[in-house]
Amino acid sequence: MDTAAFYRVEGAIVGRPAIAAAAYLVANAQHVRDRLWRLGGVAAAFPLGLGGDRTLAARVAWMGLRGMSEDRLVVLGEEYGEKYLVPDVKEVARQLLAESRARKHRIVLVSESLDVVVGPLARSLGVPPEDVVANRAEMNAEQRATGRLCDPFIGGQLAGNWAREFAKQRGIDLERSFVYGASGGDGLLLSAVGHACAVTPDRALRRLARDNGWPVVEA
Repeated sequence: MDTAAFYRVEGAIVGRPAIAAAAYLVANAQHVRDRLWRLGGVAAAFPLGLGGDRTLAARVAWMGLRGMSEDRLVVLGEEYGEKYLVPDVKEVARQLLAESRARKHRIVLVSESLDVVVGPLARSLGVPPEDVVANRAEMNAEQRATGRLCDPFIGGQLAGNWAREFAKQRGIDLERSFVYGASGGDGLLLSAVGHACAVTPDRALRRLARDNGWPVVEA
């Protein structure tokens, strides 16, 4: 079986949170009159995330996309990724990615953001689309966003479940694989993979790393 190196995009590779991408997309809605109520939804998600419920915060933030066309989301997502994510890659992340490639690990990017946002970052890092795990905006028959995310939701309490399913479908041995995260919310994902590493972790993940004996890499 193959081995993989799973990288949480937010925190381990770039510093910008997924909610920043949501704010950018809704702030650039085609109709000016729509922007205030859309941004209001994103603003409401911030305290939810600070309170620890990242899953609910993400769902609330992306609800602001409701009614936006798929074409518009693709254009804005590409624009955001190229403008803000590609230049934001941490040097420590580049070093870890180089080490993973030297070990012949399959690189897998994991993001709570949308696939259209993470796409430019993946291309810049040489990661193929099939190895990018990100959320997708649900579209209706008119190819407009419903405000919901497609299942399975990437992040939060479901992290361990989709990681195991992903590995099963692709013949990846999780016990021999590696995973890199940066926040306490990544704890379940790190626990699901054999070799976990905390990258410039927040206080919650630093405590988890200490309790579980995970190595810590500082920027």
